[in-house]
Amino acid sequence: MDFNAGFSEIEITPPIGTHRIGWIRLIAGTSVLDPLFARVAVFDVRGANGVPAGVKAGNGFDDHQALLGAGDRRASLAAVGRVAIVQLDVLCVPASLTARIRERIGKDHGFTPGNILVSASHNHAGPAVANEGEVKKDVKYIGVLLERISAAFGAALGRLAPAGTGLGRGFEFAIAHNRRVVMRDGTVKTHGTFDDPEALCIEGPVDPEVGVLAVRSAAGRPLGLLVNYALHVTHYGGDEVFTGGFPGVLARLMKQDGWPVTMFLAGAGGNVCVSDPVDGGRETGMEETGLVLADAVRGILPGIKYRRDARLACASRIVDLPYRTVTDDEVKGRVRGAQRFIDSKLYDAEMPELVERIRMEGSRKGEVQAMTVGDLVMVTLPCEPFCELGLAIKEGVYPRRAWTVGYANGMVGYVPTKDAFARGGYETTFGGGTCLAPGAGDLLVDAAVNLVKEACPAPDL
Repeated sequence: MDFNAGFSEIEITPPIGTHRIGWIRLIAGTSVLDPLFARVAVFDVRGANGVPAGVKAGNGFDDHQALLGAGDRRASLAAVGRVAIVQLDVLCVPASLTARIRERIGKDHGFTPGNILVSASHNHAGPAVANEGEVKKDVKYIGVLLERISAAFGAALGRLAPAGTGLGRGFEFAIAHNRRVVMRDGTVKTHGTFDDPEALCIEGPVDPEVGVLAVRSAAGRPLGLLVNYALHVTHYGGDEVFTGGFPGVLARLMKQDGWPVTMFLAGAGGNVCVSDPVDGGRETGMEETGLVLADAVRGILPGIKYRRDARLACASRIVDLPYRTVTDDEVKGRVRGAQRFIDSKLYDAEMPELVERIRMEGSRKGEVQAMTVGDLVMVTLPCEPFCELGLAIKEGVYPRRAWTVGYANGMVGYVPTKDAFARGGYETTFGGGTCLAPGAGDLLVDAAVNLVKEACPAPDL
């Protein structure tokens, strides 16, 4: 059984004048600070007869459920011969865009769409690939994006070669901070600081783990890196520049070290950012953040042990997520702890359509995916998840080693913890980005943990 890997990247920097998303209000990019990329990794495991290890020849597995929607991917069908990851320097990948990317790759390259993980870095200084606030998605740009992703995917397939993979981890506490400060009245201020005499404590933890999956050729030549860390990518969000943010800095620095492609898979960082509430909200800059993360990766790489017998598995499940019960006070932003950072008129403008959608639909569907490469399981959440949810998944799937990958295979908005709703703050304030019921996070965690236990083989301890 041979493990093969191929990596590629392609520039997806939008033209000047393209609208951006990540700040709710209308902003058009007027300059480019650094290029944006789509990055692709393809992993392939084939037995002597050319079919996936553990799957009988002629069973038509690669044609099974080419598109999600017909039901769950069952554990008995989890072993696969090929999986792929597409990482984009954008804010999010809505379910509709995820489907189009998978369909395009399936059509152009004969790859099973359900075996593709599509992840956004959650870049707040990227193009409008979805509707947000007063910004509408750029249909023309999305068309070009699909073409370039397909081209990059084809390049990664063409570079498939015998490889070894290794898993490593470290911890980084200097650049990530829980941004929710509990006040003495029991409410939360998002991006609060302890300069405020009413500040009491920080509400929750950070996830300090830096995960690294390194892949190199059979001869030992670096091919690509996957890096997982929970931190908002918000630098230059309110400005008029396009940038890949600190993940772009990380990729540039690792390329200087000889790693051609570095993919940043954003962790559960919905309440984690670079501004330090203990230091008056001081932010670690984009270059410094990327450098700190790169140095963490550099410290991890020497201890990684590579193996050629990595297993692959992939399964997905659709979760029904209830909308919250909407009150008039929530619609008008008057509930205890409500926090609207942007002009309230932008919130008010979307309320009629949002409330009607909730009334008509009642719930929203989200995909949870579990993808195994060797001893690592990548668990995706189609949302902006609070850090605590990602940690709960990591703990719940033990003894499997898991990464939580947020902003992947869809976007249903912020998903805070159930307890956070009682305190309020920006992330729980009702709006287009926060409209699910308080228990949605628990539903996603339960679905993710159960899926991993059913579908992904446990490591040999």
